[in-house]
Amino acid sequence: MITGSCLCGHVRYEISGAIGDIVHCHCQTCRKAHGSAFSSVAGVQGKDFKLMSDDVLGCYESSPGKFRYFCQNCATQIYAKKEGTEHIVLRLGSLDDDPQSKELSHIWVSQKASWYSLNSRLPEYAEFE
Repeated sequence: MITGSCLCGHVRYEISGAIGDIVHCHCQTCRKAHGSAFSSVAGVQGKDFKLMSDDVLGCYESSPGKFRYFCQNCATQIYAKKEGTEHIVLRLGSLDDDPQSKELSHIWVSQKASWYSLNSRLPEYAEFE
């Protein structure tokens, strides 16, 4: 069992299955949503993801059909979900445990912030691959 939570602890979750490969997203939307250079994410099957407490879980439709879920108290991004999909996109910064996954790539580097360099051995893709 892998657990995660928001900064203030009001939103908690458990993952009973595997966490997919890790992707670092550099798109402008992720940068703005996280206030960071990029967002590290991984897929989790919806059936394996269980919210343990969600009394302050908020939702924002950041693009048509894509919803971002976050703590309304501390603003920690928890996950995103697109309509019609069976998985969630877990925001790895909210994990309390080791995801036991491997890094796969950097995506949306065409929108990467100009103030840092990628010096990574990982593949880089201009958009989502």
